[in-house]
Amino acid sequence: MATVLYRLARFSFRRRRLVTAIWAALLIALGLGALTLSGQLTNDVTIPGTEAQQAIDHLKERFPQASVGGATARVAIEAPAGQKLTDPAGKAAVEQLVSTLKTAPKARMVTDPFQAGTVSPDGRVALAQVGYGVPASELTAADRAAVTAPADSARQAGLTVEFGGDAIQGVPEVGSTEGIGVVIAAIVLTVTFGSLLAAGLPLLTALIGVGVGMAGIMTVSGLTDLNSNTPILALMLGLAVGIDYALFIVSRYRHELSEGHEPEEAAARGVGTAGSAVVFAGLTVMIALVGLTVVGIPFLGQMGIAAAATVAVAVLIALTLLPAIFGFAGRKVLRRRAKKQPAVPFVTNPTAATAETGVDKQSGLGPFPPTFGRIGKQANGERWAGFVARHRIPVLVVAVAGLLVVAIPALGMRLGLPNDATAAPDSTQRKAYDLVTEGFGPGVNGPLIVVISDATADNTAAAADRISRLDDVAAVTKPQFNAQRDTAMFTVIPNSGPSSEQTEKLVGDIRAHSDGTTLAVTGQTALQIDVSEKLSGAMLPYLALIVGLAFLLLMLVFRSLIVPLKATLGFLGSVAATFGAVVAVFQWGWLDDVLGVKSTAPIMSMLPILLIGVLFGLAMDYQVFLVTRMREEHVHGREARQAVVTGFRHGARVVVAAALIMVSVFAGFVLADTTLIQSIGFALAFGVAVDAFVVRMTIVPAVMSLLGARAWWLPRWLGRVLPNVDVEGEKLSKRLDEKELESV
Repeated sequence: MATVLYRLARFSFRRRRLVTAIWAALLIALGLGALTLSGQLTNDVTIPGTEAQQAIDHLKERFPQASVGGATARVAIEAPAGQKLTDPAGKAAVEQLVSTLKTAPKARMVTDPFQAGTVSPDGRVALAQVGYGVPASELTAADRAAVTAPADSARQAGLTVEFGGDAIQGVPEVGSTEGIGVVIAAIVLTVTFGSLLAAGLPLLTALIGVGVGMAGIMTVSGLTDLNSNTPILALMLGLAVGIDYALFIVSRYRHELSEGHEPEEAAARGVGTAGSAVVFAGLTVMIALVGLTVVGIPFLGQMGIAAAATVAVAVLIALTLLPAIFGFAGRKVLRRRAKKQPAVPFVTNPTAATAETGVDKQSGLGPFPPTFGRIGKQANGERWAGFVARHRIPVLVVAVAGLLVVAIPALGMRLGLPNDATAAPDSTQRKAYDLVTEGFGPGVNGPLIVVISDATADNTAAAADRISRLDDVAAVTKPQFNAQRDTAMFTVIPNSGPSSEQTEKLVGDIRAHSDGTTLAVTGQTALQIDVSEKLSGAMLPYLALIVGLAFLLLMLVFRSLIVPLKATLGFLGSVAATFGAVVAVFQWGWLDDVLGVKSTAPIMSMLPILLIGVLFGLAMDYQVFLVTRMREEHVHGREARQAVVTGFRHGARVVVAAALIMVSVFAGFVLADTTLIQSIGFALAFGVAVDAFVVRMTIVPAVMSLLGARAWWLPRWLGRVLPNVDVEGEKLSKRLDEKELESV
């Protein structure tokens, strides 16, 4: 593979105008497609085959006039202090509001609080509902504005009017605050390279890659329904890996230039060596993301495929567009002082290195340019690795104990989906939720719909009576029948809110007390419970798939059984610690003021699976970049423990810079307005930081130095079966030294 990448980079360098034009044309074409073909993104989170979804499908077929499954807007109305809505003036204002709501586009049904009996006992709060014949994904911003606009006249009359329900919730957007991570990444790159041009290259190519990926996603949204979080996840990963992959290749290109190679040869060598690691790293991320399709959850699979496509674009840009840009930049990516230094002959034999040539005796490479500035200097990396190697047992105990302590809150993790209760306190959805809770109790915010598909008057009445006797049931409404009178439905109002464990238990109790009746529970609350259970059930199988994949891939790369086992155990430690931190912040409310978390709630159901997939790919990146050099030193004859220190010295600087950039990009999303985006950004930032600095840069060298040569043990029969993967491009370097590719 390294030879193919070498030739690809040389072609891109020589045909730089053609390659640049192709990428520019692709970006423009997809941009036009996004402008003309993009469709409405959806907030719907449904899973075909769940009981709640099957009940909705049955009602759509047999009881369409019920409008179950369509969007709903809940309008909470409160009288001024000292007044009641049942007063003539208050009643007139409410009826005027309801009358105007009935003219809203796509609205099929609007309930009058006085006719429906949804006025609180004290007469101060009323609840009106607007039912639509279409799902929330088909409502436009104009449709939502048509519902909220009539509230202005009611507010002028002194009433408080707030809105909730899925019809009100818009598509989450990425704001300017998320760009802070990019700014921090630019600072890290500038300090790392000591050159504005070199620092700008990873940012430029990453932004182009993100532009291509996002434009492609928005174009596809016009052909199929996409979850609103799909482009956000793709944006996060596209920025992070796009910057990091370019960082690896730019740093190698600068290194090759400093050894005296001409720019064309330096670009080809840089991509041929560092590009191999980039391809492997990108493949691990893409495989983990595409693996989300096997858990049987369509919207999650779509998110994974879209993000994987964006990562693939980042890899292709790093391998083609970046060497083309090298053709325009030449030696300008070096520091001014470095450009004036005389070229140093390329040396591959460590024993031949001398102080006169300025070549590093341990690595056999030319004088290392100030590639990483003060961040991750080789001397600092070597001192840290030496400290860890000397004190490996206490360091290992402290690091593992720290991970276990941070992971403790994960034992209390509860999964759920966002609703009005989890909205920001100053949002109209949260205000509406609080008004309804104050007037009627929390259960009115999460009604359950019971559907009987073999209905008769007797069995429906019996079912309603049985359910009314269950714990946590506040009320049961009168059953409604379809025209054929073979399907019935009634509403159950819990005592507890939609996110509570009591409501979740009540759904299970209702389903368990069917007594021979074909009964199902649906509604928004039941749908969310079913989706959360499905996602929770898929988490362990997906984790097993990812862990198994990690072990096989690393065994192939490192030709060892112990190193893959250690790496996968470290990955599990990173995941557990990240879960614990997410629970502490977003479920328990620790540091919520510091991080700007506006509300606490159960952890978003999709977050654990997303985190496992994404963190796996990124963790394997760091494992490869750090441990491959240790293996190379050991294979070349260095004593095992010394190989750990020497290999760490060269690999740590890459991991430090890459991790700082990724953490910065992900952390920028913690400033978003929606809890889901906040939690994803925090989880990825924390997970990358823990995996890079605690697991890969502390636990890995401690364990490797503890095991010594035993870390590289592989049964002979297995060594004969496994192919030899040259991730570092070592074979390419040897062929280049032997002049085998002079004609390329």
